[in-house]
Amino acid sequence: MYAFLDEAGDTGLKVKKGSSRFFTISLVIFTDGAEMQACDQRISALRKELGKHQNFEFHFHDNNPKVREAFLSAVSPFGFMYYAFVLNKDPDKLWGDVFKDRESFYKTVCKFIFENARQHLRDAYVIIDKSGSRDFQAALAKYVKGMLNTDSEKIIRKFRAERSSQNNLIQLADYIASIYHRKALNKKDAEHYRRSLALKEIQFRKWP
Repeated sequence: MYAFLDEAGDTGLKVKKGSSRFFTISLVIFTDGAEMQACDQRISALRKELGKHQNFEFHFHDNNPKVREAFLSAVSPFGFMYYAFVLNKDPDKLWGDVFKDRESFYKTVCKFIFENARQHLRDAYVIIDKSGSRDFQAALAKYVKGMLNTDSEKIIRKFRAERSSQNNLIQLADYIASIYHRKALNKKDAEHYRRSLALKEIQFRKWP
């Protein structure tokens, strides 16, 4: 089992001074390794079909509508599920020391989505975007594994960090996070994009 994690928005709390209003995170889960590999290969093939170079990154924010539609159409036949979580950073609703530091902020949001997804995770390899220091990546892995794993049940087997530009399925997680971020912002095209993969949605949660 493999799970891919990515986000949209930023961890800053100064919403009135340019920080994003929302922070959105998605977790894409493949229970079948062959299905995961097939989806990965399909995304690679799509680059050639679109005339893009092999290092082209499918990044929702940077891609035009034609590329977005092609990407969503390409991945829709494959067997995966996902969770999406939106944190509303409205200063009138969000408070607490855990949100004041970038690393504790990120850990807290990860706690929400992994606790929600726990029932669908077993002995999972989790792949995250390679951002932040190695120390932070190690601390995040230790935090999530410590939160979920027990002596009798291993929910998370291993955490691994890879550059999103080199991992097609982190790019898939980026697309899903970005779509739900647009949904939180009430963008007119958000629901159109969401419908492309809606049957794979296990849970969408917005808090507080």
